[in-house]
Amino acid sequence: MKRIICFLCLTFCLTFTSQAQKWNHDFEASKKIAQEENKNILLVFKGSDWCAPCMKLDQKIFASEYFISNYNKDFVLLEADFPRKKKNALSKEQQKANNTLASTYNQNGHFPLVVVLDSEGTVLGKTGYNKLNPTEYLNSLKAFTN
Repeated sequence: MKRIICFLCLTFCLTFTSQAQKWNHDFEASKKIAQEENKNILLVFKGSDWCAPCMKLDQKIFASEYFISNYNKDFVLLEADFPRKKKNALSKEQQKANNTLASTYNQNGHFPLVVVLDSEGTVLGKTGYNKLNPTEYLNSLKAFTN
């Protein structure tokens, strides 16, 4: 019985830690990290509590083991979320920051919108949710940087 409990605890801990990603919410901090680490920025506009394609992108791509294990080689993650439910409301400061990002990079209000930026904030490419596997999706994002 103790072995089963230990196995379950270990499995839970490994699952939880293996799916951890570092999503930034501050554009200037993301640019600084990208410059220091010689990476590009992956800016994702999403509606986490209302946009079905956004949820699919999170579940099928960003939560995949392949993406989690490989994005960090090339990208700093930056999230601009636009939830609608009151219980998920952002702070006024964060909402203002996300609105500023949207006015620059997502003027048409597409969700999800994935924007690949260089470390200075210049757009290298844009995409949305595509029915690709995580390897193909990450490769399509990297193609914007070549």
